[in-house]
Amino acid sequence: MTTIEALLPSDTPLGLIDADGHRRAGASLPENETLLELYRRMTVGRRFDAQATALTKQGRLAVYPSSHGQEACQIGAVLALREQDWLFPTYRDSVAIVSRAVPPVEVLSLLRGDWHCGYDPYAYRVAPQCTPLATNTLHAVGLGHAARLKGEDQVALVLLGDGATSEGDTHEALNFAAVWKAPVVFLVQNNGYAISVPLSKQTAAPTLAHKGVGYGMRSRLVDGNDAAAVHAVVREAVEHAAAGEGPTLIEALTYRIEAHTNADDASRYRDSDEVRAWLERDPIKRLRVYLHDAGLLDDATEAGFAEQAERFAADVREAMNADAVVDPVELFEHVYATPTPALLAQRAELMAELDEEARA
Repeated sequence: MTTIEALLPSDTPLGLIDADGHRRAGASLPENETLLELYRRMTVGRRFDAQATALTKQGRLAVYPSSHGQEACQIGAVLALREQDWLFPTYRDSVAIVSRAVPPVEVLSLLRGDWHCGYDPYAYRVAPQCTPLATNTLHAVGLGHAARLKGEDQVALVLLGDGATSEGDTHEALNFAAVWKAPVVFLVQNNGYAISVPLSKQTAAPTLAHKGVGYGMRSRLVDGNDAAAVHAVVREAVEHAAAGEGPTLIEALTYRIEAHTNADDASRYRDSDEVRAWLERDPIKRLRVYLHDAGLLDDATEAGFAEQAERFAADVREAMNADAVVDPVELFEHVYATPTPALLAQRAELMAELDEEARA
């Protein structure tokens, strides 16, 4: 039987590279190639995030939840997945989805208002972005449990924020995942706020990671701005789940630098000193310093990564500047396998109105 001690998270967050970019004493880092790829993807991801934010201001997107500052969580976690594993993202995880090789314009379709999901989940093993809090936790457990029943080697990684841990869906997902020993990894990106509600008003637990103990689930606490540490912890959890040993709850301590969305005024609930303090813990800068000091990254390679990021952003900008071709009748597709009489009647009514407008 698993002991309580084996389930408990560490007293302090696991870290491999400190905030100044120095390797922590005794730290076992991922391979050099992995560290470089983490840095490259975070560089491209941040540029994509900035471009998406600009597109929102230009009216090309209806809304965009920035993940500036959370790149280590998203990239570190995605890079730890195997090809056959699934990602269950939230609305704030566009950078993670893009890093999973989903075309960026398809990723932004939801936020543009074209489709509920602009990409084929099965083609990329990426579930639709979850807008309602925590519903993706249950979906991930369902997929993981089904894979286990069918004897398939698949692990589901579900991303959620600290606010989502206050939802009943998360309780149900954690409970069933532990009972069924489902191959699921729960990664909580604790960025300090559920929109404007600070963590202190959401829970009295010492950490969110400690909640796993109540479900009989292994829990881990990690520095969410340390990409190497996030990657190592998630990779170990994926291997644990794939071996049939059950799920893991990981809390990654990070911070949302930008507002909740473009519709939010973050200055109403947090001060600029708090933001500046977290800017000093920037995950990309931290890894860049380490790579330079270790002789793994030179100016030419860094410039090449930056150029890749600019080309990526330019491609996104060009594609998003083209007006989408929208067919209103598509509203009625993929609602039911067999359309109901009411749905067919509504579809006919809309088509009649469109025909009348076309003749006018």
